[in-house]
Amino acid sequence: MNAPSWLEAVKFDDRGLVAAIAQDADSGQVLMLAWMNREALLETVRLGEAVYYSRSRQRLWHKGERSGHTQTVKDIRLDCDGDTVLMQVEQHGGIACHTGRARCLFRRLEAGTWKSTDPVLASPESIYGGDNDR
Repeated sequence: MNAPSWLEAVKFDDRGLVAAIAQDADSGQVLMLAWMNREALLETVRLGEAVYYSRSRQRLWHKGERSGHTQTVKDIRLDCDGDTVLMQVEQHGGIACHTGRARCLFRRLEAGTWKSTDPVLASPESIYGGDNDR
């Protein structure tokens, strides 16, 4: 099967991955950064929902496959170097992070220490049933 021509513009790294940023389509808030391989990007386009590549599990990861917190993709952009994908998404359930927060970028450096700035909206145990392997 031949890859679509648009995929040729994406510069995957030596591991076959590209950085993928998920941004809330309404608020503009950055929700998370994950990784995609060719198959994940193709599946994302096909499904209209975010599919990433889990480096820890070495497999595709359909965002929300266990939690139900899926991301409907509204727009996909490629940066000028072709090595970063930005997806504007609708985050279902209001939780993007496996810690139960709205976004993964919830720690801010203050006076030499990382401070949590965002509340936990749901415990990981209630989302994943005690198994935090999202």
